[in-house]
Amino acid sequence: MGLNLLSAQSIEPVSKDSLEHLTEITTEYLTKYNYKDGIEHAYILLEHAENLGDDYYKFHAHNYLGIAYHELKDNPRAKSNYLKALEIVHGLENDTLLIYIYNNLGNIYSEEKGNEEKGIAYYNKVIGLADSLKVPKEKLTPTVNIAWTYMDEKKYSQAYPYLNESLKLLEGEQNNNARSQLYMLLGKYHHKTNELDSAEYYFTQGLKLAEKDSLILPASLICKDYAAMLFEKGEFEAAYKSLEKYDSYNAQLFEKDKLAQIEAANALFDVNEYRRNLEISKKEQAYQDELIAKSTEKILIMVVASLILIIILLILNKINQDRKKLIHQLKEKNNQLRDSRDNAERLSKLKTEFLSTVSHELRTPLYGVVGLASLLLDDKSLKKHESDLKSLKFSADYLLALINDVLQMNKMESNQVKLENIPFNIKELVLSIVNTFEFTRLQNKNKVHYHIDEDIPVDLIGDPVRLSQILMNLVGNAVKFTENGNVFISVKLQARVEDRSVVYFEVKDDGIGIPKSKQKLIFEEFSQLKSSNYNYQGTGLGLPIVKRLLELFDSQIHLKSKEGEGSLFCFSLSLKEDQSPTKKAGFAHEVYLDNLKEAQKILVVDDNRINQVVTRRILEKQNFECIVASNGVEAIEKASSENFDLILMDLNMPGINGMETTKRIRQFNKHVPVVALTAVEIEEVRNEIHASGMNDIIVKPYDVERFYQIIKRNLSAGVESVPKN
Repeated sequence: MGLNLLSAQSIEPVSKDSLEHLTEITTEYLTKYNYKDGIEHAYILLEHAENLGDDYYKFHAHNYLGIAYHELKDNPRAKSNYLKALEIVHGLENDTLLIYIYNNLGNIYSEEKGNEEKGIAYYNKVIGLADSLKVPKEKLTPTVNIAWTYMDEKKYSQAYPYLNESLKLLEGEQNNNARSQLYMLLGKYHHKTNELDSAEYYFTQGLKLAEKDSLILPASLICKDYAAMLFEKGEFEAAYKSLEKYDSYNAQLFEKDKLAQIEAANALFDVNEYRRNLEISKKEQAYQDELIAKSTEKILIMVVASLILIIILLILNKINQDRKKLIHQLKEKNNQLRDSRDNAERLSKLKTEFLSTVSHELRTPLYGVVGLASLLLDDKSLKKHESDLKSLKFSADYLLALINDVLQMNKMESNQVKLENIPFNIKELVLSIVNTFEFTRLQNKNKVHYHIDEDIPVDLIGDPVRLSQILMNLVGNAVKFTENGNVFISVKLQARVEDRSVVYFEVKDDGIGIPKSKQKLIFEEFSQLKSSNYNYQGTGLGLPIVKRLLELFDSQIHLKSKEGEGSLFCFSLSLKEDQSPTKKAGFAHEVYLDNLKEAQKILVVDDNRINQVVTRRILEKQNFECIVASNGVEAIEKASSENFDLILMDLNMPGINGMETTKRIRQFNKHVPVVALTAVEIEEVRNEIHASGMNDIIVKPYDVERFYQIIKRNLSAGVESVPKN
């Protein structure tokens, strides 16, 4: 959408008072967004101008119709009228009128996908004419519209010079309509370039100007973009208020009966056309009557023909009326569906953003709880509290699992989950899962047995995180629904095809089992088996997540169970064998000591003091020397003045965040390994993390052994990458 030019104020008045009066009335209606009356009077002006053969007013009539239909999103009619006006103005040889039609054609083409440059070309024609006529104020509208076009194309750097030029052209002008729309564009520009204070200023100032002069359209546009910015800042209450204003202004522009009124105006024009045709028909009829009078036979023929013609006209008229009614109903339904879709998309986006924010806010303190509990468990002086500490750590791990389940289901509903292909060790993965459920196993007095086929390649390529989630849910259910029993985990090689291994996974228990009638239900979201028993409460998301994740692997879950006799869950995955010579995650401690005798100085960058303590103590247990920085600026200073073998970098910090801090460190140190330490969902920021120069990612809260593995892997890689003296 661009600024429109309604009339030429500098043209000398025409002597036909009635046409001039119609022009003024039409201009007033369109300025006040009264499109029904504006269209009706534009058609009346066109009819009178055609009767008088006055091209000047025919130009204005078509220009007004183009503006009205453009505002109502009827671009085919708008373009048709603008092109007719352009054809007329060439005959008038009036450069000032040419300025207006070029600008309005620019508005049409700049909104058509693929025709944006054609629209900009028309705007530049306006600027050229304004320069040749020496009327600089006429350059404002096309300059703003060029900026608007680039903004819609998300070419913000190209839009900015035109925004600045527009501000200069507006100096000294009392044009709140243009100023409020320009401020809206400036607010949107600063919002998209993350200069939120400037965006706030222009949005609020533009809205004041629009509301001061009752400029409904600019006010509506500003409220919509301002709300989007407030949502991104997390100011949801203010955002909703801005959206309510937007809905209010939008309703004033397009009430439900507005389209019906416009159809009535179009019908009125059709009737006038019909009347003119009828007058012509009467003249022709008089001539035919003279001929018919000469012969009775001819009279009878003409009567019959006339009756047939009338019947056809009545039928066509009825069809046309029904068609208009259906089109109107279809438009209303389409508008309702579009509104419903937009609202659903908005709510889905809000839900996703809310869950992502909540997960980060919950994971950060959980990191402190899990970390401190792990450290205290290793403290021999607290042996008498070992049971309590294990309960504490289990509760924190259980809460983390619930958070992960809810987020995982939300991501899968939004089609945001994509599999990765990275090297991993199948034995380490299974052992890590067995250790995770040690507390629950002891609590329910179970025994866990596991077997890993020796023929399976140790190192495979796939998505270990998603595979862990599948096995964690299956093993977790087996341990939870079994008491004084056994849980069997079996991993076997089914087949080898070229460089891929087909691996069979099985989790079996002798617990309560699942009745036949419930075996399909348990794979549906939020379903629970025996929900009346408190011991078996949960979210009901585990098995639905397993089912959906296996679908991503092009596999499926199989179940065999009998009530009271236990359950067996199994599936198969085709995984690529990793034949590269590089080291995988999980280096032996001896390898680490051989390669990294002096590489033990680590910089921990985190603004949370509890997390600093946890991370430092975990590292110091492995005899690492730890230096702590509380923010990005301090981290840059320490990294430039001291030598570190590795940097652990938190992402969310006040001032400059972890990614920006890493980019600045990379300007003077390209070799030190930098590992992201974050509670954010890594799928959302993985590409940004690696693009900033970071080498690896640790998600808080983490398994301590997995933490050590990633640290050692990156320290080893750092030693190999340091240039030899």
